[in-house]
Amino acid sequence: MKTQLKKGVLEMCVLAVLEQHDSYAYEIVSTLADSVEMSEGTIYPLMRRLQSDGLVSTYLVESDAGPPRKYYRLEVKGAEVLGQMKQEWSSFLEEVNRIVQG
Repeated sequence: MKTQLKKGVLEMCVLAVLEQHDSYAYEIVSTLADSVEMSEGTIYPLMRRLQSDGLVSTYLVESDAGPPRKYYRLEVKGAEVLGQMKQEWSSFLEEVNRIVQG
């Protein structure tokens, strides 16, 4: 059950990380790996979808340690979607807690 819940909130968590600051994919994975159990294989398809949906955009930054890194930036639409997700998550938690706690 825990794995399925984490998969369900992965998109919201990625958008929340980008709300704090622009980031590249490996950095996002590193930030979320322990708490959401995500891998590099999970992040790239998700980031492509978020980009095609207009929720994030990308730009390249030169790196001293190799090729340029692709950074992701949260777009206005992404911030709006994240706000809706946070509201829905909060409502969901309240309902579950009400049921579980009786």
